[in-house]
Amino acid sequence: MNMELSRRAFLRTAGAGLAGTTLGAMGFGEVEQAMAAAIRPFKLANTTETRNTCTYCSVACGIIIYSKGDLRKGERADITHIEGDSDHPTNRGTLCPKGAALLDIVHAKTRLTRPMLRKAGAASFEPISWDEAFDKIARAMKDDRDANFVATNKDGVTVNRWTTTGFLAASATTNETAWCTYKVVRSTGMLVFDNQARV
Repeated sequence: MNMELSRRAFLRTAGAGLAGTTLGAMGFGEVEQAMAAAIRPFKLANTTETRNTCTYCSVACGIIIYSKGDLRKGERADITHIEGDSDHPTNRGTLCPKGAALLDIVHAKTRLTRPMLRKAGAASFEPISWDEAFDKIARAMKDDRDANFVATNKDGVTVNRWTTTGFLAASATTNETAWCTYKVVRSTGMLVFDNQARV
């Protein structure tokens, strides 16, 4: 197909096209409304960003948790997205498969959200309050320490040892939390003290 286009016809066609796109860009067409309706809103808009540490292993990767709902207004904060923290020096934004599945773990129906107790002779666990759980743990620790604490050795030297109870610390904590844990555990006299990273 042989099509001859004069210079004048080319300028007229180009001018009409330029005028049409200019009118559309200035908002005189329905292109902008159609385009805005087709764009999906950003899913993390209006969410609260919280930095935390992944709970799985001893690597202690940094994560960012996004939640909707303002706690200051009494709303419930629902976690909507979890991703790796690109500013964290350990993982620099990457997550392993378990870390990438954290959102599914948070929303799992089988996830424990309160303490459970199986009484002596019972076949199943029953939920108890946090206060009851802390009281039971504190009572068991106090009774065991009172019964087994060694204040002095056979030579009369003060040793302050409690060897019948141990403590396993979490490795995915901050330095400050680890320091406080160490001080509390050692102040009770516990010698059996280890970290999750070595298990």
